[in-house]
Amino acid sequence: MPPDRHTEIFETQRPRLLRLGYRMLGSRHDAEDVVQEAFLRWHHSDQGAVLEPAAWLTRVVSRLCLDQMKSARARREAYPGTWLPEPLIEPEEDAMRPDNLTLTLMMALERLSPLERAAFLLHDVFGQPLDEVATTIGRSPAATRQLASRARAHVKLDRPRQEIPRERRDSLARAFFDACLSGDAESLGAMLASDVSVQSDGGGKIRAFDIIRGSDRVRRLFQGITRKFGPIELLRMVSIDGLPGYLTRVGGILQTTALEFDGERIANIYITRNPDKLDGVALH
Repeated sequence: MPPDRHTEIFETQRPRLLRLGYRMLGSRHDAEDVVQEAFLRWHHSDQGAVLEPAAWLTRVVSRLCLDQMKSARARREAYPGTWLPEPLIEPEEDAMRPDNLTLTLMMALERLSPLERAAFLLHDVFGQPLDEVATTIGRSPAATRQLASRARAHVKLDRPRQEIPRERRDSLARAFFDACLSGDAESLGAMLASDVSVQSDGGGKIRAFDIIRGSDRVRRLFQGITRKFGPIELLRMVSIDGLPGYLTRVGGILQTTALEFDGERIANIYITRNPDKLDGVALH
């Protein structure tokens, strides 16, 4: 097979492999490293003996991710403050992909073992047949079925949310930003669920805060956010891991804010301020 054809085959798979790596690791940077390593292995392999390049590359990326997940978990246990996945800001058409996961579900995946996470993602999210998943993770089909089933059960423990149309969520996200900007206590209070929570990831490098729960506390936080953190500059409204939100500078610091809705009220707010997780974010 000509070298250019090798590269062409890989490049057609790269976007899917990056999505898989990101879902497995919760880190865009780590996913890019894994996919680059997969490219090198593909380049040095006997492509003529590979009957299904997509399946071969999926196995390589999945196994590389599994190798990384133990060390990644150890790093997160030592992480200063709240850890959130790197925010993935998506074009609207990508946010609707069948293999898209919300940031909330990404957080739920953190409770799974590496093998459970791999089995769930490969089978339930990326649609691989169970026997292929079993080969990839090195377990029997029966054991793989149990891993996927346990993962499914853990993920479903999260309270289901009442869905509303995407356009309505986007409109409410803008209304929430406007209320934060004005400090309108009544509007803020009306938009928050009673058990709303805020999680903020500064990575120990940028000022953040511990998890805040309850509508009164969260309302007071956002009512006085300009007083606490400085002026807010809206760069653009965005979709972050399938959730509506916005990219801003607050007191000169770049951050993303993603909002999870339960019906027309905000149930969770995820704020990423760690500059290491934002260096690849396009500002416009």
